[in-house]
Amino acid sequence: MGAGLGAVVVAPGTAFAAACPKGEYQKAVEANLKKLGGFGKVTVDGKQSAADCAAIKKFQTRYGIKPVQGRAGPTTNDVAKRLASTSTAACKAPKKGTTFCVDLTHQTTFVMRNGKVHLKPTVTRTGMKGYRTPTGTYKINKRTIKEWSNPYEVWMPYWQRFVRGIGFHQTTTYLHDGWRGSHGCVNLLPADAKAYYDLGKIGSTVKVFGRRPGT
Repeated sequence: MGAGLGAVVVAPGTAFAAACPKGEYQKAVEANLKKLGGFGKVTVDGKQSAADCAAIKKFQTRYGIKPVQGRAGPTTNDVAKRLASTSTAACKAPKKGTTFCVDLTHQTTFVMRNGKVHLKPTVTRTGMKGYRTPTGTYKINKRTIKEWSNPYEVWMPYWQRFVRGIGFHQTTTYLHDGWRGSHGCVNLLPADAKAYYDLGKIGSTVKVFGRRPGT
């Protein structure tokens, strides 16, 4: 059936492009998602496709990036780059036991068990300027499902303290607000905070290394 008078002819791929826009970091995100693996097939060519869009959306969903629209924007690029650049060897975790590793430089965190990666790197948000998360090797010394912060008047789900008043807990705000930082704590996405809590125990080792940019 031919197009009638006044009908709009849509070029192939146009409808898809409108539904899943190409971002300014398309090729870089494709390359880092391919390096990370686990998000589906991507083609590193800087061109948006249905497969690329699905992979980027899966990545955005996993790491709490909003909106989830498959667009390779600055936040998606930043998170993908940080994760792909994280070296688990940099933690220098012991060959025995469980070690929670916090990479301040890349703002990532992961868990090692018996010298091998147990939980892959995920994103975190640590202390901002003036509240820098201290580097060193520590032990978890307090754990509560929900802890109240008196200084900041906020609940901290899945609290695991490891030095002074600093510990792991679920973020209470959008993790990817670039200008923000914590008051020293290691903020985690909800699923990661629960996973860390399930693995942790009093006496678990925490290693914090590197330095957050800008602090």
